[in-house]
Amino acid sequence: MSNYFALSHGAVSLRIIKPRDAKTIERLVLSNREWLRPWEATNPHGPTSFDFRNQIRGLLRQMDDHSGLPFVILYEDEIVGQLNVANILHGSVSSCVIGYWIDPDVAGLGITPIAVALAMDYLFNIVGLHRVEIDIRPENKASIRVVEKLGMRLEGVKKGYIHINNDWRDHNIYALLSNEVSDGVLNRLLKSRHK
Repeated sequence: MSNYFALSHGAVSLRIIKPRDAKTIERLVLSNREWLRPWEATNPHGPTSFDFRNQIRGLLRQMDDHSGLPFVILYEDEIVGQLNVANILHGSVSSCVIGYWIDPDVAGLGITPIAVALAMDYLFNIVGLHRVEIDIRPENKASIRVVEKLGMRLEGVKKGYIHINNDWRDHNIYALLSNEVSDGVLNRLLKSRHK
């Protein structure tokens, strides 16, 4: 797979992260600590690393072994967040998990639902997956609105799923199957906006 392909709709696009994005990602993450801290994973056995170059290298290794896809979210050609596809499994499971974050300066502009829809359509139609899952803390109302706009189904709760902010936090499980969106996730989102 080429590391240079992009997915886009209007002013929103996704492209594979590059090592040279480390400085921009670092600036966005560190300048938005209060916004991101309640939702980002932490290390229960030590400090959380902010070595963004090393993190990007790790994400690209996951892409090389076909277990992940690391995207940056762009709005008007500027990086405004990340969307990572992890735990890609093929065969009888044929599923993955998506996680994302966005700069609070552009939150609420409809960027995240479009970015997630673009990724899901790619995962269903090009990668050939059957199921996409997004796990969200019950307190994260903004992310819950994203998955609701995409028509994702609440399936249950993963107890103590991810270590965040000094404790193991529960996450709601949202999912969508490829055969539930025959016209595509982005098309479903755009149609729902015109109702």
